[in-house]
Amino acid sequence: MTATSKKSRDHAESIFSKTQTQSMSLNRIISEQDAVSQAREAKTARLRELRLEKEADELAAAASLAASPKRAGKR
Repeated sequence: MTATSKKSRDHAESIFSKTQTQSMSLNRIISEQDAVSQAREAKTARLRELRLEKEADELAAAASLAASPKRAGKR
């Protein structure tokens, strides 16, 4: 091989290696962001479920208070 073709090949391999490293880093970052996003969505769903359950309990308690007859005191 001539010196020029070896330099060209080394340069091309260097560029390819750099591009490959950047691609792997980007994939890792995207995976981490996806994991964070999924965890946030799961937590939001759990909190929404708890809030709806609490609201349903409060509505049931308010309905039972409204349905129970009020007693007038005897004199």
